[in-house]
Amino acid sequence: MDLIAELEWRGLLYDASEGVREALAAGPVTGYIGFDPTAPSLHVGSLLPLMGLARLQRAGHSPIAIAGGGTGMIGDPKPTQERPLVSREEIERNVAGIAPQLAKFLDFNAPTNAARVVNNADWLASFDLLGFLRETGKHFTVNYLLQKEAVKRRLEGEGISFTEFSYPLLQARDYLELFDRYHCTLQMGGSDQWGNITAGIDLVRKVRGRKVHGIVMPLITTASGVKFGKTEAGAVWLDPNLTSPFRFYQFWLNVDDRDVITYLKFFTFQTRDEIGELERAAAEQPERREAQRSLARTVTAMVHGEEQVARAERAAALLFGEDLASAPLEDVLMVFDDAPSSDVVMPPDGLTVVDLLTATKLAASRSEAVRLVKGNGIYVNNVRSSDERARLTAAQAIGGQVFVLRKGRRDQHVVRITR
Repeated sequence: MDLIAELEWRGLLYDASEGVREALAAGPVTGYIGFDPTAPSLHVGSLLPLMGLARLQRAGHSPIAIAGGGTGMIGDPKPTQERPLVSREEIERNVAGIAPQLAKFLDFNAPTNAARVVNNADWLASFDLLGFLRETGKHFTVNYLLQKEAVKRRLEGEGISFTEFSYPLLQARDYLELFDRYHCTLQMGGSDQWGNITAGIDLVRKVRGRKVHGIVMPLITTASGVKFGKTEAGAVWLDPNLTSPFRFYQFWLNVDDRDVITYLKFFTFQTRDEIGELERAAAEQPERREAQRSLARTVTAMVHGEEQVARAERAAALLFGEDLASAPLEDVLMVFDDAPSSDVVMPPDGLTVVDLLTATKLAASRSEAVRLVKGNGIYVNNVRSSDERARLTAAQAIGGQVFVLRKGRRDQHVVRITR
């Protein structure tokens, strides 16, 4: 695979250093991307660089993923304000958490170009201040650092601490260390990392007299203007304990029609022909959402496995089924895990729908509950309830434990039966 050509047709080549195409064509290279361990998991925004490393390996080159245990102690400067510092212990826990996520995208047993994960704390944490200033800081002028976009943005606002001002030097040192240790000659990242990447290129040139390269990919924006990877519930994480596979699948399934083809190019290995076919299907029958389904299946399978894809699709069918009463309890709880819930004591002879509506505050009063039921606005386990006097017993609950109440189209409430 011609990596540059692959990135170009997928819209993933934002900028690159001069001569990188020729360097990649001349033979296998070793390249790296750094990942920030300031959270216990990577999120969907991390998938673009992850896929970048995977594409590098598929093109025959050797990928290195840096788990930034050293740079994470400082943090890449945010556009408008200082990052809160994270403790060393938390950084170490986060590094341990994201390493297995990196392994899902890279082949660590490839015979000629095996991937590796390294922690830059292995070298950054061992430097003494004077040694670092002499060996690294000496090669950068303040004027040079002031031209970096991240630094300029901060100086226009509240200013920047020396801690974050020094971040480009730390990342530049990473490039030099990887060049020395693994003959790494390529760094990749998002377009916001271009200043840090060129700092590393300059340091290797000045200290070792060698030319190395950089490639940056575009930052992701959505057609609707919402920050990619953000939902009403917050960030979409790769850790299933932070974002369930079902919610992860739903995130991709709900992608805007205007974004789905771009995301298929960005986040899957599907070919030009396969994506072209999905693009035609999206144009001709957008209501079928075939492109979104393919995107959701493919990305969820990469992150969580085929079994979780099947389970997510079974669970999604529950949302549109006629009756939830016979559905597996664990699937129902997964689908409605972010819905409000209440524990309600169920007497032997049961409770009316009106009782449940008032107990769960879905209705402010019994009279309002009666009015909602008579107006056909209440559903129990996805079945419309129209008789305010009908009684519900534990035998009718899902798994004998749960009722799902719905008011109108959107207000869901999970009732957990206790005795």
